[in-house]
Amino acid sequence: MNTFRALCDEFYITTRLFLKLELNPSRETILHFFDRVRREFPGLSKFRRRDDGTLLLEEGESDSDGRQFVRIDTDSLRFGVHNPTDLDSIASLGRCVLEQAPHHLSLSDLDIDHLELVFGFDLEYCGNHDELVAAALFGENPLAANLGEDDQRVIDCQPFWGFSLSPECDLQAYIEIKSRTSTFEVRTGEFETSPLTVFSTVRRYWGFGPPMDLVDAHTELISVGERFASERVVPHVVQPLAQAIASGR
Repeated sequence: MNTFRALCDEFYITTRLFLKLELNPSRETILHFFDRVRREFPGLSKFRRRDDGTLLLEEGESDSDGRQFVRIDTDSLRFGVHNPTDLDSIASLGRCVLEQAPHHLSLSDLDIDHLELVFGFDLEYCGNHDELVAAALFGENPLAANLGEDDQRVIDCQPFWGFSLSPECDLQAYIEIKSRTSTFEVRTGEFETSPLTVFSTVRRYWGFGPPMDLVDAHTELISVGERFASERVVPHVVQPLAQAIASGR
């Protein structure tokens, strides 16, 4: 985790459990669920409801490492850790949330679509994100032949790859690069510093065999996700982008 954090300005791990039906728990049920999580993680003391109906339990305002959150959307349950110091932080939070959720939120194996774990790497950059990605990752690629005209500027380069990690395709991995440069910035040449984000995602789908225990599935994704990020995403995506930013490209 320290290696991951050293390569970017902000590193975080989030887990998302996507459901087929909308969540519609009662007021009492929601409070019991969040209270049970808070007992095990007392730092999660700030509870609020957003304008879109999302329910969020998070730590108080703090810039310290290891900030955690748990969130209920209409069709998913999410939780995560910002700048984790180790994998145990997401594992222990996941164990608590995923053990309590089926009972308190009335979840069934029939209702679960997939569980995914995301490693997020934010790289602060003041400049054209899309142009940076194109040059850093495709400079020696035949696609780069499209980038050489003086009167042309790259305005969208957000690669997305998907991989199957099992013969049944029920275990999958994805790499996504998210740019935040607007065409207004490209047109004016005035750029704001904003995060260029690399997402490394591993995902387990349900319905391809006997029902899986949520905690066991989460433990598997942590192991697979750490290996995927370490061996493929960091050396071949995050590091080249970080080096390009550092060189002032």
